[in-house]
Amino acid sequence: MRIKPDPMLLPTWCYFLRNLGPKSPGAHDQGEASERAYTETETRPHTRSSSCSSGLRAIPRSSSAWRHPHLRCQQVREMQRGSMQQQPWNSDRRRTAIGRTALSVPARQALADRQLTLDRTVLDYGCGRGDDLRALERLGCKITGWDPYYRSETRAEPSAVVLLTYVLNVIENPAERHATLKRAWELANTVLIVSARLTWEKSKVRGESFGDGLLTSRQTFQHLFGVSELRSYVEEVTGARVVSAAPGIFYVFKDDSARLSYLAHRITPDAEWLTSEDTASAITALVEYVERRGRPPRIDEMPRATAELLAHLKPSEVKRLVNDSADSDKVSEGGKRSTLNTLLYLAVELFNGRGPFASLPVSVQLDVRAFFTSYKEACQRADRLLLKLRDSGYIRGAMNASAVGKMTPTALYVHQRAVGLMPTVLRLYEHCASIAAGRPQEWTIAKLKHQGRAVSWLSYPDFDKDPHPRIESSYMVDLQSLETSHLSYANSANRPLLHRKHEFLAPDDPDAPRYRRLTESELKADLYASPHLIGTENGWEAELTRCGRALRGHRLVRRLAN
Repeated sequence: MRIKPDPMLLPTWCYFLRNLGPKSPGAHDQGEASERAYTETETRPHTRSSSCSSGLRAIPRSSSAWRHPHLRCQQVREMQRGSMQQQPWNSDRRRTAIGRTALSVPARQALADRQLTLDRTVLDYGCGRGDDLRALERLGCKITGWDPYYRSETRAEPSAVVLLTYVLNVIENPAERHATLKRAWELANTVLIVSARLTWEKSKVRGESFGDGLLTSRQTFQHLFGVSELRSYVEEVTGARVVSAAPGIFYVFKDDSARLSYLAHRITPDAEWLTSEDTASAITALVEYVERRGRPPRIDEMPRATAELLAHLKPSEVKRLVNDSADSDKVSEGGKRSTLNTLLYLAVELFNGRGPFASLPVSVQLDVRAFFTSYKEACQRADRLLLKLRDSGYIRGAMNASAVGKMTPTALYVHQRAVGLMPTVLRLYEHCASIAAGRPQEWTIAKLKHQGRAVSWLSYPDFDKDPHPRIESSYMVDLQSLETSHLSYANSANRPLLHRKHEFLAPDDPDAPRYRRLTESELKADLYASPHLIGTENGWEAELTRCGRALRGHRLVRRLAN
C-alpha cells in the first residue's frame, strides 16, 4: 500500500526547505530512545540567469554585420522576426569542444555513483572530440558517441545511459536547447546524466551579452546556469524527478526503482564483502556482514561465490553458525545503525513522494522488516525526524551534544571522515542539502549552520599533510531559498587556514592524537594568544615569527636566529 504523509508535513522540496527557518522550540516526540537522543549516531548568492525566448543565433565574427554596427542591429532584428533559418546545431559550437587528458567531472561522478557500469550501453550525446568516449572505452564500457561536427556519421541509438555533458550551455537558441534535452531524454532507457557550466564560472567567460547568455570573442555562446535554474529546467523538459549528483550534474531516471536504489546507495553504500575461498572463509564473511548490518542477508544480497560455498549447508545450520560466531554487541550496534539509516532514507524520500513498500530497494525492504513493526511505523518515525529540522533549539542541542565536529557560535564543522557519526538529525540536515543542490566531488569539511539553514562544503586538499591547511574552495546551499554560491581561494594571496585539526575529527580517528599533540605544543608556545590574528596565512606567519617558532611537518620547533 502507499503510505500517505502526515498532512502536517510539507510534502515538496521547495515548500518544506523554504520554511526551515527558526521555529520556537516545542515538546519533542516521546519516541524510542534512538530518536530522542542527540547522540544518535559563504559567499553572496548568485542571481539566476534571465530567461529569453528570442531564438537568437550567434552572428559569425566574419560577417560584415560585426564591422558595421547598423548592419548588425538589422541582422539581429531579422533573426528575432525569424526571417533567418536556424541550423539544427550551429557548427561554430565545435570551438567549445575542449581536449581533455582525463575523464570529465560528470563522467567521473557517474562512475563513482555506479551509473556507468560494464553491463550498460552508453551514448555520449554531443561527445565533442571524444575524450570521454575513448577513456570509457578503455575502462570496458560499451559506449558510442554522437556529435554534429566530430561524429555526425554515427547514428544516435537509444542506450541505457545517455551523457549530455556541457552541451546545453553552448546552444544559443532556447527552442533548440529545449529540443536537444528532450531528444536526449528520449534516447535514455535508464538514466539521463545532464551537466552544464554554472554561474560561478562567469569570471572565466569573457564576452558580450547576447540573448540569455554571452557571445565570446571565439564566436562561441555560453549560457551559465544557476544550480536551481538547471534543476528546474531539466525537470520541466523531461517531466521527471531529478536528483542532484554534484553541483551542475543531475541524474534523471526513467524507472523509479533505479532512482530509489541510487538514493539508498548514497545513504548506505554497499560495503565490500570479505573474500571467500572455502566454506570457513564464506562463514566468516557472512558473520562480518551480520555484525555490520544487524541482520542476516538474503541470498541475492550475497556475492555469488559466497552463496555457492554455503549452498550445501541447510539454512538452520547457517543460522546456528552465525549465532555462535557473531559478537552480539556488534550485531546490536549494526542493527541501530541500519535502523537510523532506514529512517534517513525514508525521510529524504518523502520529498519525492514516498511510494509503496514494494517500490523500495530490496535491502531497504529487508531493513524495514527486521527493525520496525511495519512500514507505516517506519514512515511515521521518519516524518517526526524530518519535522525536527524546523526546530532550531533541537538542532542546536544536537550540535552541542555531537561527539564529532567543532562547534562555533554559528555552525558545526565536521570532517568528511566523521560526518557519518553525527546525530541522525544532523546527517539528515546535510543530506537534504546534498539532494537539493549536489555535494561537490572534492570536499573536506562540512559546515552546518544552526542560525538559519545552510550547509557549506569546504575543500582543504592538504588537510592530512599540512599542519595548518589552506582552504581551496567553498560551496554553499541555503535550504530556505535554495540559492547556491561558490567561492574559490585558488588565487588568493592570504588564504584562511585551520587550527586545532583534531577537533574536526572523531576522537578515535587514527590521526587525531598527532594533531592534538601539535595543538598542545602551540598552546604552550602562546601562539593562540590573539585568535583574531591567526586565521589567515599572513597573520599566522607573523605570530610564528613573534614567538620564535617554526613548523616541521606536524612538529613545532624553535626558529633559528638567522
